[in-house]
Amino acid sequence: MIIDLLRREHRNIDLLLTILERELELFEHGRRPDYEVIRAIISYFEVYPEVYHHPQEDLILSKLTLRDPAAAATVGDLAREHADGADRLRRFAEAIDGVLADREIPRLEVGQIIRDFIVNERHHMMVEERDFFPAALKALLPQDWAEVASVLADHKDPLFSDAAEETFDALRAHILRMEQEAEAERH
Repeated sequence: MIIDLLRREHRNIDLLLTILERELELFEHGRRPDYEVIRAIISYFEVYPEVYHHPQEDLILSKLTLRDPAAAATVGDLAREHADGADRLRRFAEAIDGVLADREIPRLEVGQIIRDFIVNERHHMMVEERDFFPAALKALLPQDWAEVASVLADHKDPLFSDAAEETFDALRAHILRMEQEAEAERH
């Protein structure tokens, strides 16, 4: 089911945001975060959500608008939210590029830009999970889901699939280390 895939992608995105929070904590405490991991997270957000995840949601919303305009109206302006997210990502990437280029950017300002990105991404996903996905599941017909599935390209997530790209190797290794550490703490 497409909604299950979107929910799984949200969980994957949340995992990246958790890693980003940990790197941000290091940065805010004057330590050096893993900029390779941060750049990989930025690269992931520049590609996967914009090229695959958001177009799926946009297509589902267009079907919802046809089937139940009132429910679609409660979802809000998803396209605007996605564009705002892309703007926050651009500011985040520029801030990190500035840090790496030794530009004079206050640490507090960089931290606020990154936190703004994290908080808004989580809020956006929460609203989709709470309002958008249930409305779509209720209103769309099997033929709508079949049409959505037929339009969507077969794609593999470059980070959370076997088709992982080289760009994300460092991030994948970091995630695996975090999972191993968490597992060791539980035992």
